[in-house]
Amino acid sequence: MESMQPQDTTLQQETPRYSLSQLLIYFLKLGALGFGGPVALVGYMYRDLVEQRQWISDADYKEGLALAQLAPGPLAAQTAIYMGYVHYRIIGATVVGLAFVLPSFLMVVALGWTYVRFGGLPWMQAVFYGVGASVIGIITFSAHKLTKKTIGKDKLLWAIFLIAAAVTAVTESENVLLFLLAGIIFWLVKAPPKFLRRPAAEFSVLLPFAGLSTYKPGLLWKIFLYFAKAGTFVFGSGLAIVPFLYGGVVKDFHWLNDRQFMDAVAVAMITPGPVVITVGFIGYLVAGFAGSSIAALGTFLPCYLFTIIPAPYFKKYGKRPDIAAFVNGVTAAAVGTIAGAVIVLGRRSVTDITTVIFALVTLGLLWKVKKIPEPLIVLGAAVLGLVLKLWMPH
Repeated sequence: MESMQPQDTTLQQETPRYSLSQLLIYFLKLGALGFGGPVALVGYMYRDLVEQRQWISDADYKEGLALAQLAPGPLAAQTAIYMGYVHYRIIGATVVGLAFVLPSFLMVVALGWTYVRFGGLPWMQAVFYGVGASVIGIITFSAHKLTKKTIGKDKLLWAIFLIAAAVTAVTESENVLLFLLAGIIFWLVKAPPKFLRRPAAEFSVLLPFAGLSTYKPGLLWKIFLYFAKAGTFVFGSGLAIVPFLYGGVVKDFHWLNDRQFMDAVAVAMITPGPVVITVGFIGYLVAGFAGSSIAALGTFLPCYLFTIIPAPYFKKYGKRPDIAAFVNGVTAAAVGTIAGAVIVLGRRSVTDITTVIFALVTLGLLWKVKKIPEPLIVLGAAVLGLVLKLWMPH
């Protein structure tokens, strides 16, 4: 029992500068208006919660980002859950997680209903033509700010950042071993330990999920198990989960065809909130509202558990020099991966001179007009993209 005393004392010394309801409202707004995918969303959290409102300390934010990169599941959702955990623990993590996901979940359910009712959404590709390119500008700006704030002038951190960015750009995927290696290297160089810890040991809890796919119950149960597996074994951003979902949803189970799957990805990109919310749209096409709810629950439950279970240890031991060095190394790799993801996404969205102009204009607006809301830029890009693709010869 005595081992809990230091943590209790720490909790007593931390007085939040905000109420849980204020944090709830913030993440409801972010989930409803936050465009740009995980890269932009974690950037908004840093800007709003650390820089502007100063509700979350820089150290706590870095711990949350590092944990989100180390644990499986969607990056933005896990970072949000950790932000809720910082001062309000389990209740805060739960409330924030629900608030962040709910708005975009309701949007994709509505779009799923429309899709089924009217036989497809051909206008979606036209909207995405402008939105996708504009989002690249938003992501680039967010990645620049995040890099500037978290990497600093440390040459080793910059080396880790550049390597992670290059690996992500070339492989188009995120590798947890890269994060672990970055953390260990920076730890050994900056705060040499007396004994070798094993940061990867915490992932042994993944093993009980390994045999889930062997069960053959009803459709809803099969949906839950499949998406729980996706949420358990896929690391990083929504970008990383897309090829995994394609293999299962289209190739293995034949729940959707290629066209339907690409429409599902497009829905996720043109709606705010986490990109992984595409699972809600997929679930709706497979089994209606029940399928949508089960798919979302299966995907987000593992990332919730993998955030709140190790979170107390990050809070209790995160200020130690060796752990802080490990977190700094992981953070550098995480930010490098985010920068690499900009290149990966850019290849898919910036495909001609018009989309180049969309991306550059967005970047210029964010650079020069500090107060312009990102949703307003995205809305303008959506309208222009629709006009260009549907009303003008291409």
